[in-house]
Amino acid sequence: MSVFMTGGTGFVGTALTRTLVNAGIPVTVLCRPGESLSGPPEGAEFFEGDPTIPGSWQDEAARHDTCINLAGASIFSRWTKRHKALIRESRIATTENLVAAMEKRKGKPTTLFSTSAAGYYGFTGDEKLTEEAPAGDDFLARVAAEWERAALKAQDFGARVVITRFGIVLGPGGGALGKMVPLFRWGLGSPLGSGRQWFSWIHLEDLCRAFLFLMKHEEMKGPVNVTSPGAVTNRTLTKSLAAQLSRPEMLPPVPSPVLRVVLGEFSHVLVRGQRAVPKRLTDAGFTFAFPNIDGAIKSVVA
Repeated sequence: MSVFMTGGTGFVGTALTRTLVNAGIPVTVLCRPGESLSGPPEGAEFFEGDPTIPGSWQDEAARHDTCINLAGASIFSRWTKRHKALIRESRIATTENLVAAMEKRKGKPTTLFSTSAAGYYGFTGDEKLTEEAPAGDDFLARVAAEWERAALKAQDFGARVVITRFGIVLGPGGGALGKMVPLFRWGLGSPLGSGRQWFSWIHLEDLCRAFLFLMKHEEMKGPVNVTSPGAVTNRTLTKSLAAQLSRPEMLPPVPSPVLRVVLGEFSHVLVRGQRAVPKRLTDAGFTFAFPNIDGAIKSVVA
């Protein structure tokens, strides 16, 4: 097995590359021209190219029997019209180009792991969402559904396609907690909106272990919720983070209208949320190293 990875220079991709090479799997990471990079871990290499544009990188991708597609502009920003276009186009164009590259492997064993998100399900209150739940109809849900359809086209030429629907990734050195921990250390942490909205999350270590598990279990394809079985509400997350940092919750909840003024449409992601559960992973026998939020946060802030 050898892996070609898009989006491999970010928070998740860097950790996943390290996990794969430690497992003896060679990895080639696509990096953009001019991107500032530290050296890849031993067993990995970089290949230069822009995944949103067809190019020689597609021939390189076709040399590998497994592709992991992590590319996509961050959603954590105020959603201007321009940024919403970037969120969509960075995901769809990259996936379409990667699938076109993999078509060159028609007739050979090929696997595509394409990222999606728990946001696929939209905002559904307290409902527990397995992989069989339908897509939502808000902006992120529509983008995720289109993103997944683009990836599933690789099935037309015989590829195994696994859609990994991530929860919010928690880990040291970045991600959501990288933004939250400093605020809580300064005593500025507080719930958002009602605090009752669900927060589907996954520890970075479990995410990487899930990829190794899915690579081994070749019978698994289609959507897989890569989320912890211990989804929590925003208020529970806030209490846990404050407790692990030995800081009190010093501020009252931030009202939803205030968040809308500051963040615009993106605020809906923070004050509504969804409760995705990893049914397919648990049914297949995957065990989580961090099934609950207290243990996950403790491992990060330690």
